[in-house]
Amino acid sequence: MPRTVRIAAVQAAPLPIGAPLADFAAEVRRVLDDDPTIAFVVFPELHLFGTETGPAATLGLDERNDLLRASAVSLDGELIAGLGAIARSAGVWLLPGSICERGPDGELFNTAVVFSPAGELIASYRKIFPWRPYEPYEPGDSFVVFDAPGIGRFGLSICYDAWFPEVTRHLAWMGAEVILNIVKTTTPDRAQEVVLAQANSIVNQTFTVSVNCAEPFGQGRSLIVDPEGAVLTESAGATAGILVHTLDLDQVARVRAQGTAGTNRMWEQFLPGDAPLDLPLYSGCIDPHSWTPAPATTPATPLETDS
Repeated sequence: MPRTVRIAAVQAAPLPIGAPLADFAAEVRRVLDDDPTIAFVVFPELHLFGTETGPAATLGLDERNDLLRASAVSLDGELIAGLGAIARSAGVWLLPGSICERGPDGELFNTAVVFSPAGELIASYRKIFPWRPYEPYEPGDSFVVFDAPGIGRFGLSICYDAWFPEVTRHLAWMGAEVILNIVKTTTPDRAQEVVLAQANSIVNQTFTVSVNCAEPFGQGRSLIVDPEGAVLTESAGATAGILVHTLDLDQVARVRAQGTAGTNRMWEQFLPGDAPLDLPLYSGCIDPHSWTPAPATTPATPLETDS
């Protein structure tokens, strides 16, 4: 049987912290009213935890971060139960963006949550690379993939994670065929993130669904990329809208077997007889006190010429 899924990437402005959950349920319903064949709905990072409107819009960075900490919820609380009920009522896979999660010891995590069509919390992923120093979150410590029965395996990443290629590589190594990269980029570097979405798909031979928030706060430019880096659909700008595409997950297996552009099969690079290659990247930690990039080569002295 073909393994396909019709997915919707919802480029929308964030809802303010504390907005009625009914407002979000209405957003999900509008997506499905437009196309009832959609089976998976994905919203941007922190979609339910917007600080850009109302009294929060005038807060300084420290005050905003305090508000985010105060708004954090646990994964066994009412918000998660309510989101599960929305997925169950809609009968779809649902990634409602990420939430501010309060950890067991009071930590603050930026956590993506995924619900099945039955309303079950199937996966949760804590952002490994918060955008420091502006984000107040503790980094997560685990890569997360999940299976949608009859469809395939999905991996989760959040915004700045896409700038660290080892994240997507690890998810692909864990079997992810689709990377769901939820984003809240309000800065001009969204132009580079669009390139990264394609590059991460190319070097890992996976689909990438990169969905950013919309204007007036976000830069938009959401896109869906295939395992060879081709853009299947994209938003031309920051206007709110919905990208819809049917993903054929069997394409991942075909590309890996036949090669990107019929040529490159990176997952077959090493042979059973090859010596293991040590990859001690960061020694497990990016620590500026013990690790820095190699210095640039000293410029050569200009050659003397006859005058």
